Amino acid sequence: MSRGVLVRLVLVLGLLAGCAAIALNVSPRLGLDLRGGTQIAIQVLPDENGDEPSTADVDQVLEVLRGRVDSLGVAEPTLLRQGSDQILVELPDVQDPQEAQAVLGQQAQLSIHEVVGAAQSPDAEPSEEGNEVLPSDSGDVLEIGPTVIRGTEISGSEAVNDPTQGGGWVVSVDFNGEGGATWQDITARAACQDGVQRPATDPKRRVAIVLDDRIISSPPMADAVTCAGIGGNATQITGDFSFEEADNLAVLIEGGSLPFPVEVASTQVTGPTLGADAIQQSALAAIIGLAATAIFIGLVYRLVGFLATLALTSYALISYAILVALGSTLTLPGLAGFVLAIGMAIDANVLVFERAREEYRDNPRAGMRRALSIGFNKAWSAIIDSNLTTLIAAGLLFFLAAGPVRGFGVTLSIGVVASMVSALVIARVLTEVGVSLPFVRKRPRITGLSDVGRVRTWLMEKNFQIMAKAKIWLSIAAALVVIALAGIGIQGLNLGVEFTGGRTIEYDTAQAIDADTAREVVADAGYPEATVQSVAQGNISVRAGDLSQDDVTTINDALGDAAGGSQVLNDSEVGASLGEQLRNQALIAFGLAFLGQLIYMAFRFKWTFGLAAIIAMMHDVLLVVGLFAWLGKPIDGVFLAAAMTIVGVSINDTVVVFDRIRERWRLSRPDAVFADEANTACLETTPRTINTGIGIMFILAALTVLGGSSLGDFSLALLVGLVVGTFSSVFVATPLTVFFNSKAPMARTQKIRRAERDPQDTGAVV
Repeated sequence: MSRGVLVRLVLVLGLLAGCAAIALNVSPRLGLDLRGGTQIAIQVLPDENGDEPSTADVDQVLEVLRGRVDSLGVAEPTLLRQGSDQILVELPDVQDPQEAQAVLGQQAQLSIHEVVGAAQSPDAEPSEEGNEVLPSDSGDVLEIGPTVIRGTEISGSEAVNDPTQGGGWVVSVDFNGEGGATWQDITARAACQDGVQRPATDPKRRVAIVLDDRIISSPPMADAVTCAGIGGNATQITGDFSFEEADNLAVLIEGGSLPFPVEVASTQVTGPTLGADAIQQSALAAIIGLAATAIFIGLVYRLVGFLATLALTSYALISYAILVALGSTLTLPGLAGFVLAIGMAIDANVLVFERAREEYRDNPRAGMRRALSIGFNKAWSAIIDSNLTTLIAAGLLFFLAAGPVRGFGVTLSIGVVASMVSALVIARVLTEVGVSLPFVRKRPRITGLSDVGRVRTWLMEKNFQIMAKAKIWLSIAAALVVIALAGIGIQGLNLGVEFTGGRTIEYDTAQAIDADTAREVVADAGYPEATVQSVAQGNISVRAGDLSQDDVTTINDALGDAAGGSQVLNDSEVGASLGEQLRNQALIAFGLAFLGQLIYMAFRFKWTFGLAAIIAMMHDVLLVVGLFAWLGKPIDGVFLAAAMTIVGVSINDTVVVFDRIRERWRLSRPDAVFADEANTACLETTPRTINTGIGIMFILAALTVLGGSSLGDFSLALLVGLVVGTFSSVFVATPLTVFFNSKAPMARTQKIRRAERDPQDTGAVV
C-alpha cells in the first residue's frame, strides 16, 4: 500500500469517526408526520381603525409569519388559514414552544426616528405634536420625532459577529427603496448642525430605533461620521447583545411589520400524521431495498462492488450526520428520498467501474490498480458535471423558494456533497486498497473489472443504430407528451389539501382511541387520503379537502362505532398550506434552476446540449404528471418531492451520456459523423444505466410493496420517473442534441484536463 493511499485511508477513518460521533450524540428533529409537534393558532385582530381583516389580509399576514418561521430555523413547517381570521401554524418537533409563541405573536412594528432631545421622565409631554417620549436602551428618556424609516423599508437583518465591536454580536440591517437615502440624511443631521459637528454629549447626535413602542437602540454617531452622514444601504444595531438576543431581534426585524395586529389564541401539542405501523413498514422497506441493491452490485462487480457498498454505508452516515448537525427536519418523504439517494449514489461508482473495465480490457498488462485509477480519473468529469448541475438547482431552490421546496433543496444539497465524498474519496481508498492485495492481483477476475461484461459486449456486437431512427423516437416522445397534456386537460389534476384547502374537524370520542386506530377507521369509511392526528385531551383531528356535511357525519359515525360515541367539537375551514405566494416562489425557483443548469451545461458542453437536457427534463415531469392525472392520483406535497427528485434523476442520467458524447467527438477522426459518435456513446453508457437503474428499482419496489399508502404514490411517481428519465436520455435528449448540432456544430478543439490523463503518462490523453 502506497503512502498516499495510507494517508487518505487515515483521513477517511477520521471523517467517519467524526460523523459517527455526531450521529450518536445529536438527536434528529423529526417532522409532523413522524413525531408531531406544536400547533399554534394565531388570531388576526382588527387594525387601529377597527377595520376587520379580509381573507386577503389574513393571507398576507400568513406570508409574513412564514418568513418568521423560516427565520426560526424550523424546516418543513405547516402554515394555513383557518376560518376567516385565524392562522394555524404547525411547528415540527419544536423544543421551545414559548419562544415560538413570542416571535409569532409580536407585531414587530419597527421604525427609525430622529432624536429631538432629552426628556425628564417618560410622563413628560412632547414639545410638539407627532413627537413621542420613550425610555431608551441606555437608561435615559428621549423625545423622538415622527417615523422617518418604516419596517417595510428594511429588506433583511441578521446577527453578525463584528470584530470592530470587540468581537461582540450586533444586528445588521439592510435597507431597500428610499430607506438607504433617508438613513444617510438623518445620520447627517444627527452628526452636524449648520455644518458644525455636534458635541458627543448632545442627545440630538443619536438616532432612535424603535420596536413596538420601545427604543431598542439609540447609539450616538461615531466620531468618524461626518456631516455627509452614513451612506449605503445598511447599518448595524449595537447594544452589547448576546448571540441569542441578537438573533431573536434579527428574526423580528426580518419578519417585517404585520399589516394587522395578531395574538396567540391557543397552543397545543399534536401527534404525528402518520402511524407507527407506516413508519416501521417504511424502515423495513428501506433495509430490504438497500440489502437487495448491495447484493446486486456485489454480484455484478464482485470485490469492488462489495467495497462500493461499504462506501454507501459511509454515505448514509455522512448525510445523516450533516442533517442532524444542521438541525434539519426529517420527514417521511424526505427520508424516502434520502434512501433513494443512497441507491443513486452507487451511480458514481458504477461509472468508475465501467471505465476501469474498459482500461483493463485495452491494457491488461498494466495491472488492475492502474486501470482503476484511470477509471476514477476518466469518470471524474461526468461525476462532477452531473453533481454540480444538481447542486446548482438545489442551491437556487434553497435561496429562492420557501417551505417544503426549500427544505428539499437543503436535503438535496447535502446528498450531493455526501455522494461525491463517498464515491471520489471513500470508495476510491477502499477499492485501491482492495485491488492492491497480493491475493487479488493474482486473481483479477475476483475484482469484477477483468472484462466489460456480457451486456456491453452484446450491444457493441449488434451496434444498434439508435440515432438512425431519431425522428421516430422524437415522434413517440411528442405523442406521449400530447397524451399527458390531454390527461391534464380532460381529467384535471387531483390537487391535494395542501394546494386547495379544505376542512379540519376535531372529534371528541367517548372513549380514547389512538391515532393509528382512528386512521384505519377513517380510511375504511372512504377517506384514505385524510390527515388524522391526535390532539389535546385525546381528541382526534381529521383534515381533508372537499368534505361535505354528510362526509363529516359519516366520519363521526365511524369514529363513534369504534369509540363508543363521538361528537364534533370544532369544525373549521382551512386554506392551502402551499399557498399562491409559495407556489409562485417555487415556480420561479424551478425556472431559474433550469436556467442555471442550462448555463452550466452551455459552459461545460455547448448551449445545444443544455437546451436538449432541459427539454428532456420537462418531458419527463410532464409524463409523470399526465399519468397521475389519468389515474386520478393526488398531486400533493409528497408528489412535489417526487417531481423534484425526477428532475435530479433526469439531468444526472443525461449528463453522463453527454459526457461520453463529448469525449468521443473530441477524440474522433476528422471525417467522423457526430450522429455516429453519439450513437456509440449511448451504447457504451447503457450498461451503467441498466446497473444503476436496477439498483434503484430494488429500493422503489420495496417502498411500493411495503411502504403502504403513505409511500405508494411516491414510489410510483419515482418508478415511472426513473423509467421515463432513462428513456429520455437516449431517445429524447441525444436525438435533440444531434439535431441541434447539425444547426450549430460542436467544435473538436480540446483542452486536455489533468483528470483525463493517465497518471503514469507524460501527458498523452488516454
